Amino acid sequence: MRTTRTGAMVRTGARGTFAALAVVSVAGVLALTGCGLRDHRDDVGVPGSSPSVVPSVAPKASLPPGRPLGTDAHVPSPSGVDGTDATAVSEAWTEVAYGYDTKYDYGPHDAVLRSARWFTASKAAAERSYHPASGAGAEWNTWAGHRAWITVDVTADDDADGPADTSVLAYRALFVEGTAHGRDGWTSTGPRANVYLELTRAGAGRPWHIAEVMTVEAADPPPPPSASPSSTPASPPASMMSSNPSSTTPS
Repeated sequence: MRTTRTGAMVRTGARGTFAALAVVSVAGVLALTGCGLRDHRDDVGVPGSSPSVVPSVAPKASLPPGRPLGTDAHVPSPSGVDGTDATAVSEAWTEVAYGYDTKYDYGPHDAVLRSARWFTASKAAAERSYHPASGAGAEWNTWAGHRAWITVDVTADDDADGPADTSVLAYRALFVEGTAHGRDGWTSTGPRANVYLELTRAGAGRPWHIAEVMTVEAADPPPPPSASPSSTPASPPASMMSSNPSSTTPS
């Protein structure tokens, strides 16, 4: 999933986003990322890229797979999803892909793998073979410190100016607003993102499957001013923009 960090989620026309998604999909270089972090796979095999610009540093160790879910796991498992409804498939996938439980998951990719039932065969295989680098980010570490799970509200963006559906191709835009629930009673903001999906199917009346994913993650809010008079006030961080979408990866 290609991820871009931005200052806020927006409810605007998405024709440009869908166009980019379609172009990159044809090139075969889209990948899912978690927590709004740029996925190193976005740069692999891109025409014009040069190995000489890759920093000569040792690669990070890969995250281990998540623990088997216990009886107290809080992860969504939608049932009765109409596979012939592209919107229903998109919403179910998004709910599961962002439904983390940090007691069991080592990173967002574990939730992505739970959502693989809605991927195309090639997308599912790519995600299962992907091993994210260690370090899921500061926000994840905060959630994990409270052994939190995530619930999300998923809303279809009916205003997205995407291409019209055909019998075998559809695009959907969704808003994700998550809440983190700590096992110690703590709650906080969870992942927030705009999610853009490309879905395909074998023919009219057949089930839809997700072929590609792009997300625009909301940037973290600036930290509050320091209470210490001796401290230098922190300047709000500038918005970061990456040139790529989400690690179907969803934050």
